[in-house]
Amino acid sequence: MAGLMDLLNSDLGKQIIAGVSGQAGTNEGETSSVLASVLPALVGAMQNNASTPEGQGGLLGALLGGKHDGGMLDNLSGLLGGDKTEEGEKILGHVLGENQENVQNQVSQNTGISSDKIAMIMKIAAPILMAYLARKAQSSGLNNNGETTSGGGLSDILGGLLGGGQSQNQAQAQPQQSGSGSILTSILDQDGDGQLGLGDAVSAMTKKGGLGGLLGNLFGKK
Repeated sequence: MAGLMDLLNSDLGKQIIAGVSGQAGTNEGETSSVLASVLPALVGAMQNNASTPEGQGGLLGALLGGKHDGGMLDNLSGLLGGDKTEEGEKILGHVLGENQENVQNQVSQNTGISSDKIAMIMKIAAPILMAYLARKAQSSGLNNNGETTSGGGLSDILGGLLGGGQSQNQAQAQPQQSGSGSILTSILDQDGDGQLGLGDAVSAMTKKGGLGGLLGNLFGKK
């Protein structure tokens, strides 16, 4: 399954980067750098949220309920205009919750791009990501039970975007890499109890070479 980096390097990805740059006031290099960090953060948070029945139900409802249409990717102007930043802000609130500012600040620290520009890029990118996920859900035959026609599930779709794409049983059968536990704990710290925080995982995402393997192994596991 094509991952997020495949998307960003594709013709569609180049169109997305150009369109987001035009709205956010950043150059394409800056936009690409930010998207390469925040998109995995969003998908990873979605996968964590979907590890509970309530969270999975909410994401399935968003993807299958018709609000997010993969066909919109064929008309990016529709995803890049109007009130989409307001919609993006709502998506970010659902996905990241109180961790949104932590993500913005950490990406800003690692890229040198101002937090306010990163916030704008995230708001613009969130509806695009949901449309992309909706397209993946449709093409895989994802149903309301979170199962695909190939026998996989929602976790496989999300894991595939992060470079994993393995089933939950496969993930449980394989030991976690050394050191991944502490980072995973930071991802799961959605209640703001003061431990590490999601920003630490974003820091790992933005390190050169760390995206594919680290995220595939971390976020692909429950």
